[in-house]
Amino acid sequence: MQLMAQTILLMATERGPCKSTCPSEVARALFPHDWRKHMQEVRDAAVELHHAGHVTITQKGRPVDTGNIKGPIRIKLNSIT
Repeated sequence: MQLMAQTILLMATERGPCKSTCPSEVARALFPHDWRKHMQEVRDAAVELHHAGHVTITQKGRPVDTGNIKGPIRIKLNSIT
């Protein structure tokens, strides 16, 4: 999971705090042939980064309750990171 977390942070840092990243982009970068199989792992890594204060997880541009995520999410770098 550490590689996923590092990749999430790298992609989010490259985009900056004003733009977001889709978890599928991270999964595709790490697992190009079977990325769908790893989506939940990427989402779990993003939630851990959220709890550590590194990223914000959003839906439709608004922060979400990470204990009750349903549907597509985006990952956004916190400006304080």
